[in-house]
Amino acid sequence: MRTFLLATMLFAATTAIAQQTQKPPLHGKNWMAITGKPMAATAGAMIFQQGGNAVDAACGMLAATCTMWDVLSWGGETQALIYNPKNKKVIAINALGVAPTGATPSFYKSKGYSFPPEYGPLAAVTPGTAGGLCHMLAAYGTMSLKQVLAPAMEMAAGYPIEAQTANSFERNKKLIKEWPYSKAVYLPHLGALREAPEAGEIFVQKDLLAMLTKLVEAEQTALAQKKSRKEAIMAAYDRFYKGDIAKEFVRGCREQGGLITMEDLAKWKPVEEEPLHVNYKGIEVYKLQQWTQGPMLLQASTSSKTLI
Repeated sequence: MRTFLLATMLFAATTAIAQQTQKPPLHGKNWMAITGKPMAATAGAMIFQQGGNAVDAACGMLAATCTMWDVLSWGGETQALIYNPKNKKVIAINALGVAPTGATPSFYKSKGYSFPPEYGPLAAVTPGTAGGLCHMLAAYGTMSLKQVLAPAMEMAAGYPIEAQTANSFERNKKLIKEWPYSKAVYLPHLGALREAPEAGEIFVQKDLLAMLTKLVEAEQTALAQKKSRKEAIMAAYDRFYKGDIAKEFVRGCREQGGLITMEDLAKWKPVEEEPLHVNYKGIEVYKLQQWTQGPMLLQASTSSKTLI
């Protein structure tokens, strides 16, 4: 009995060391929605259940995740790999923002910087998430922007914030307080011992909801004018990068000392690229190009193939 118990304990310990996770493997028959936040994965599942394809679900999850994740936002970047079953090719989407035209070495040196700062408007590139989402949805999705943004808009109106994100706000509140617009959103209890939301507190983002509403309004107006689904989605894209959303973005950015201009936003666009890939034990593994960390994974796959 003691021998059996010891063997069982040793097996369990060895398994735990090897597995390094308590997360079970997931299996799906027709679809699977996976992302770093359970509520965002639920948004993807909802879209699949409504008849959307994988790109529709991915766009819905991206929107929801950007609405609830402190390190991934609507001002960030988007990167994607899409398998097109029609031509059996993998498409890479590069929706990384670019530095504004005024972000020159001489400008930063004139401000006393040896290189751009880590935080704040002077560290910002043009936002890529909205454009990347619209491009993917228009080109490879089947649903409307209104449909895929619905979960994110519901969350922006107020959702119970999780501890991980709320505690991140609290830990970084000294930095957040340097930026008045950020402070107003992320620290709703200014002056209290805990100034960030409590875990489970309803977290509201009114300005974000207003922006998402404007995107949907642009799409719906275009549809009412008999525009196609793709044209209507790109009308929302134009409102973000060339219309009133862009004007307010530039105003706020420059008010805080940033450099992004209307011309910077208007000239930016997402790019479709040829992905990099290697064959690992008969499996084709695809990653984005050198502007991401993707090539490192492909190198690791090639090295492990040689060693194993």
